[in-house]
Amino acid sequence: MEIRRLRLSGFKSFVEPAELRVEPGLTGVVGPNGCGKSNLLEAIRWVMGETSAKSMRSGGMEDVIFAGTEQRPPRQFAEVVLHAEDDNQEELVVTRRIERGAGSAYRVNGNDVRAKDVALAFADAATGAHSPALVSQGKIAHMIAAKPVERRQMLEEAAGIAGLHVRRKDAESKLRSTENNLSRLVFARWRDAAASADAARKAAIEAERAVESAKERAGETETAQREAAEKLADARDALVAARTDAGAQEQRL
Repeated sequence: MEIRRLRLSGFKSFVEPAELRVEPGLTGVVGPNGCGKSNLLEAIRWVMGETSAKSMRSGGMEDVIFAGTEQRPPRQFAEVVLHAEDDNQEELVVTRRIERGAGSAYRVNGNDVRAKDVALAFADAATGAHSPALVSQGKIAHMIAAKPVERRQMLEEAAGIAGLHVRRKDAESKLRSTENNLSRLVFARWRDAAASADAARKAAIEAERAVESAKERAGETETAQREAAEKLADARDALVAARTDAGAQEQRL
């Protein structure tokens, strides 16, 4: 991937829109200390998806927005547009814009995308915000004293396989997320099944109690019916005796 142009607006010291063209050959930017040379490199890293405010020499990411001076009011947003060409000579236009209180937004070739999509696009091109090809102040000494793991990252990027590692990491993250979602789903189903089982057990207990109560009432009813039948038989016997006695009294009368 080759960077062709870089446009900045409201980014750190570049309060007015400015454009850096990278022409064929060697392009150099010279100037006194504090004129914004390092800000150009940071703008490239920022539009590539840098998320560390410390790496941008800032206390917070919104600090990249022009903070204002005695003569100039502060800006409410900062925007960096990077024009590049990939190995197939296809143009890639990446835009990152940040507004106070609203966070960052990314666009690639005019389409809204996620920060991860931008990082993958540059990783596939063997570059990115943390590419060793972007050498800032003090970076040379760091590269010389780099640990084996850091040197391996440089070699992998030079070999063009850094994007594969980024995609593998993204795939592993999605796999872990899927496993976690599956575990939550299984737990939720188990919880629902356990709740249904508890409700069924409670309903069965209530039904058993209702059956026992009905049996008790049925027994009481049978006892009352038997007692009533006995009383009815006694009453009939008494009626027969009374009628017999009444007949005898009538005959005597």
